[in-house]
Amino acid sequence: MKETEAAAHSLELQLQPAPVDDPNDFESAFSAIARGGARSLMVLNSPVFGSHRAQIAQLAAIGRLPAIYATSGYADAGGLMSYGPNLAGLYRRAAVYVNKILKGAKPADLPVETPTKFELVINLKTAKQIGLTIPESVLYRVDRVIK
Repeated sequence: MKETEAAAHSLELQLQPAPVDDPNDFESAFSAIARGGARSLMVLNSPVFGSHRAQIAQLAAIGRLPAIYATSGYADAGGLMSYGPNLAGLYRRAAVYVNKILKGAKPADLPVETPTKFELVINLKTAKQIGLTIPESVLYRVDRVIK
């Protein structure tokens, strides 16, 4: 959250956090977001959110909030767009690590890796639902478009 706040400040954006610790709080959080006059939504990665992607995407669409998410699963579940690490690539790298460990490597001796491949996914069906037109110049840059 600190990094998000710093980025918002540097871009002169006003951040309106809506913390949610329980899935039963999603609707009240979206109500608070609407009352606060938010014009867009960024959903950070959280174990609480992961299994409720469709509900979160639906609430954003109902509120006509353009939303961006950290993983493509949200766009697949009806979210507008996602930008984040390519999870399939991360899983492949994890398999390489498992292989090395099973062959005797000490986990502490293996380097920590950060993602190198990121993907932008846009859901045009959701864009149409909330009345948003995605410019062609943006569509040329996406890794995957959901129609």
